[in-house]
Amino acid sequence: MIYKVIFFVVTAFVTLLNAQTTIAVSIAPQKALADAIGGDKVNVIAMIPSGASPHSYEPKPSQMLSISKAKAYFTIGIEFEEAWMGRFHSQNKNMIIFDSTKGIKKIKMAAHRHDKAEHEDYYEHHEHERPDPHVWTTPKNMIIMAANIKNALVKIDPSNQTVYNKNYIKLVNYLKQTDLQIKTILKNTPKGSKFMIFHPSWGYFANEYNLIQMPIELEGKEPKPKDLILLINRAKKEHIKAIFVAPEFSAKSASQISKTLNIPVVKISNLGYNWHSYMTSFAKAIAHYKWVKKY
Repeated sequence: MIYKVIFFVVTAFVTLLNAQTTIAVSIAPQKALADAIGGDKVNVIAMIPSGASPHSYEPKPSQMLSISKAKAYFTIGIEFEEAWMGRFHSQNKNMIIFDSTKGIKKIKMAAHRHDKAEHEDYYEHHEHERPDPHVWTTPKNMIIMAANIKNALVKIDPSNQTVYNKNYIKLVNYLKQTDLQIKTILKNTPKGSKFMIFHPSWGYFANEYNLIQMPIELEGKEPKPKDLILLINRAKKEHIKAIFVAPEFSAKSASQISKTLNIPVVKISNLGYNWHSYMTSFAKAIAHYKWVKKY
């Protein structure tokens, strides 16, 4: 009988040591960071699956159930969270909410407008008052997010502090290497090179690597026919060689522009789990379709 008791106690102790801390995040790039830092000590739930739009996704009942098991939730500032964080907190009032973007200098969301006071083909950039939530598109921002996640994990699970610190250092080195790789890919791309994109989700990337994104959508909506004509004229003027679209968004207007100008539509996302691959792939695409000023 005593051996059974000892076996039970030892088994319970081992189970306790191997227990994972469950945390929730909004998107796959956050999960990639948390997985790298937490290793087998953490179970990370990403609420928005790859391929889904963070602007309109609704969690499944199974995901709502998983929230009830999470010890912490890491926000990133997207629309999805504005709609659902209140419900998540109601589902699990003990869940600690951390801002994974703390310390990141936010830029304003890029957009475009047509100034009727000028000529009809006038097109200029302006910024919404709303901060751009797409902070995960640069290695520097990902390093800040990694630090926030690491510090939070240490706070809620101090027994594994050594593991989290070790994994964090390794991750930071990897992210720094990614930054160097992107700079190498773009070394022959002129500063100020412009790229046309449907949804302006690469603002931080553009700022970091001296590029300019030209968005197609107007305040989250497809452009009207008259706006489409202006966009086509602008694309001609700027010698745009490709149009980038994310699979999470409609490519209708981008396709119309591409057919008119006989340039390709390039589908690329920044919401995938394999963050390094997506970032370097986008840099390669920019370098391939690089802007060349013509006189």
